[in-house]
Amino acid sequence: MIHQLSDVQSKNIGEGTNIWQFCVVLPNAKIGKNCNICSNCFIENDVVIGDNVTVKNGVSLYDGMRIEDDVFIGPNATFCNDKYPKSKHYPEKFMSITIKKGASIGANATVLPGVIIGENSLVAAGTVVAKDVPDNVILIGDKIKEREV
Repeated sequence: MIHQLSDVQSKNIGEGTNIWQFCVVLPNAKIGKNCNICSNCFIENDVVIGDNVTVKNGVSLYDGMRIEDDVFIGPNATFCNDKYPKSKHYPEKFMSITIKKGASIGANATVLPGVIIGENSLVAAGTVVAKDVPDNVILIGDKIKEREV
């Protein structure tokens, strides 16, 4: 289902995916099956989203994002793809962010460029992620705790 009040330009949308009102999805974005893209989201061209992914309200996914299957992204999570942003100056290639299978990103978390979030890991709400997160952990602020999966 693609809500009539969204602007979905991509034809690469998997079966069973819902895209709600006021979303913009650019033409080359790829979104897998059974995803839920909640209202007020923006998805750029060089973004790949796997199957069974939930992206809550107010999230922007910029060029270079790779999101594997079964990922949850909480409301207003922020992803950055340029280490030294400057108006009207663009890098030759934007930095990537990869979120591995089964990971969860809490509300209002900020993930900086070049970071990999490990499989089944959880980034707590409000956390700023400046370096890679290992598999199967919980990151709360700058503290890593083992996670039972």
